Amino acid sequence: MSGPQPLQEEVYDMSGARLALTLCVTKAREGSGADMDALKRMFHQLRFESTMKTDPTAQQFLEELEKFQQVIENWEEPVSCAFVVLMAHGEEGLLKGEDEQMVKLEDLFEILNNKNCRALRGKPKVYIIQACRGEHRDLGETIGGDEVAMITKDDLQTIPTYTDTLHIYSTVEGYISYRHDQKGSSFIQILTDVFINKKGSISELLIEVTRRMAKTEVIQEGTPRKVNPEIQSTLRKQVYLQ
Repeated sequence: MSGPQPLQEEVYDMSGARLALTLCVTKAREGSGADMDALKRMFHQLRFESTMKTDPTAQQFLEELEKFQQVIENWEEPVSCAFVVLMAHGEEGLLKGEDEQMVKLEDLFEILNNKNCRALRGKPKVYIIQACRGEHRDLGETIGGDEVAMITKDDLQTIPTYTDTLHIYSTVEGYISYRHDQKGSSFIQILTDVFINKKGSISELLIEVTRRMAKTEVIQEGTPRKVNPEIQSTLRKQVYLQ
């Protein structure tokens, strides 16, 4: 009897255009400029056509995503993938616009799904969300042996509506997300550093992001805190960015 067979890797075709949209609320979010700068470097390195907008209202979050959808649909060449970065204050399932009103993440995610955006049908859609998802704070747990470092810085004819999507949250459900008032968030800073300087599938890169963040301690009000990202994926293939 033969043993288990290795999986045959399938990859998304990344030879077409790569488009990115960043929407960032800077109001009462000191350090967000450093995150914007890091994202700008990352998108340049990864050959994305990048658009950045600051201080959208709740309604403008929706409007800018709808404009982005139209840009993608009307792009002069095939589009391989899209990145959307959303940075704001938030709660679980919600983002707060510059006007203090809330917008549902679910409504934002709907705009580019396989049903609503034909140009991205069957192609990877990556969302990076830097926002709180609740009020809980993680003090961390001690494990033996590992040091914890202090860091200051197909041939398918049809496909399901919600496949080919990757959601990368800066923190797990119910927990706070942290941001340094000058250096930005450890999440965005680590993610951009890994995506710029490492090669591998996006799933491998995100394991490295999570590993680094697990070693990071954030000091809040004199107390060390821990934070780790959460990844939700319906990707059908591997994504290689470089």
